[in-house]
Amino acid sequence: MATIEEIRKARLEKLTRLQKAGLLAYPLKLKRTYRIQELVKSFAQLAKSQKEITVTGRIRSIREHGGSTFFNIEDATGMIQSYIKRDRVGENAYQLFLENFDIGDFVQVRGILFNTKKGEKTIEVADYKMLAKTFLPLPDKWHGLQDVEERYRKRYLDLIFNAEVKQKFEQRAKILKAIRAFLDAEGFFEVETPILQPLYGGAEAKPFVTRLNAFEMDMYLRIAPELYLKRLIVGGFEKVYEIGRVFRNEGVDRSHNPDFTMLEFYWAYADYKDLMKLTEKLFLHIFKELFKRAKITYEGKELNFKAPWPRIEYVDLLRQYAKVDIESANKDALTQKAEALGVPVDAKFSKFQVADAMYKKYCLPRLWNPTFVIHHPAGSKPLAKQLDDDPSKLGSFQLIAAGWELVNAFSEQNNPLQQRKIFEEQDTLRKEGMGEAHPFDEDFLEALEYGMPPTAGFGMGIDRLTALLTDSHSLREVILFPTMKPK
Repeated sequence: MATIEEIRKARLEKLTRLQKAGLLAYPLKLKRTYRIQELVKSFAQLAKSQKEITVTGRIRSIREHGGSTFFNIEDATGMIQSYIKRDRVGENAYQLFLENFDIGDFVQVRGILFNTKKGEKTIEVADYKMLAKTFLPLPDKWHGLQDVEERYRKRYLDLIFNAEVKQKFEQRAKILKAIRAFLDAEGFFEVETPILQPLYGGAEAKPFVTRLNAFEMDMYLRIAPELYLKRLIVGGFEKVYEIGRVFRNEGVDRSHNPDFTMLEFYWAYADYKDLMKLTEKLFLHIFKELFKRAKITYEGKELNFKAPWPRIEYVDLLRQYAKVDIESANKDALTQKAEALGVPVDAKFSKFQVADAMYKKYCLPRLWNPTFVIHHPAGSKPLAKQLDDDPSKLGSFQLIAAGWELVNAFSEQNNPLQQRKIFEEQDTLRKEGMGEAHPFDEDFLEALEYGMPPTAGFGMGIDRLTALLTDSHSLREVILFPTMKPK
């Protein structure tokens, strides 16, 4: 069996032969009268009329039979068989094709349509043209891409061989289209905010740092668009949204990638309860557009998104599953409980961080059908507003389904004095070693002092939603080029 390098050398020699024959191996000009799917759809009519057609695509197989050869051509819409005969195209053209065209090459084929004796739809080739000569052979479908890591590194090959992978990314596009259509219909205005920021904020995460040479200053890739979107609410917009990449310098696992796609929207004169109703309505729209029903199967188990969804208090969830009362227990007691449950915690963690570790690692995997977890403890979300009748809790919720945290949302803190106090507390935590504490943003506080109306804010990870709706175990399955450690 020839090595990859031997195959590459042989194909380079074929390229030289094509050039000596006066043929372009990478022409600028091409012609296509039908995509293959269109061709197949109108096949009977076109075959009967004997109308010449021209298609383009990649050669996926070649089978020689004496003075004739069958080869399959594939474009983005489908595949069709082609048939080239020596006595139809001539001896020289036939031999040129047979000796210099390989599986993987991109070609243009002109001819008429007919059915073989076995009834297979086929193009009888009158003329052909090389569009792009390939040097490396496509890997064997069954043996060449068994390594999952290799599939992610060489997504282009993964897409060639695995139709279901391509379908997942087509589904992702439909999800985004459905979300935009819903928000636009609800009166939200799509905007773009800076990705490069002089000060990051809007989430508790470590940023990526870069350098702006023009100003001789450090800049940050955004960890969230939140603070800029809320500046727009200050400026008079009442409903704004953004779908875009955010960047967090954190671990990589099935539910985390350092750069990912986030939907955030902000709604003036609304609160977290209004958001829960709108969230159910949004998901109903997505499911109607994609599935025509509210039920899907995820990892072999039914998942029912029919609204209304149950709501459970954050403290009650920990009490129910972790058997701990976070309102009365101190940090040491919570740490002991976490260790007993096999949940790793850091000695630097605050009481809330210990509780939240149990919440995420131990409790969330036990929630299957969509559930709103409401009222996180005050202080756990530095940009959220406390309940009017119970300042120990926040006006917040997270949407959990199949153990995935899909949505994080809350009534936004719009009291500039309270927000300043919280930023000061976060600044103290940062100095004490909490690297993910929210930075002190004086410019944002100034914007708040001009006045921001009561506002509800919503954040949803598009990758997690897509993983769930395409029955994918990991985000890597639904991010075209996930972050990979170099070999």
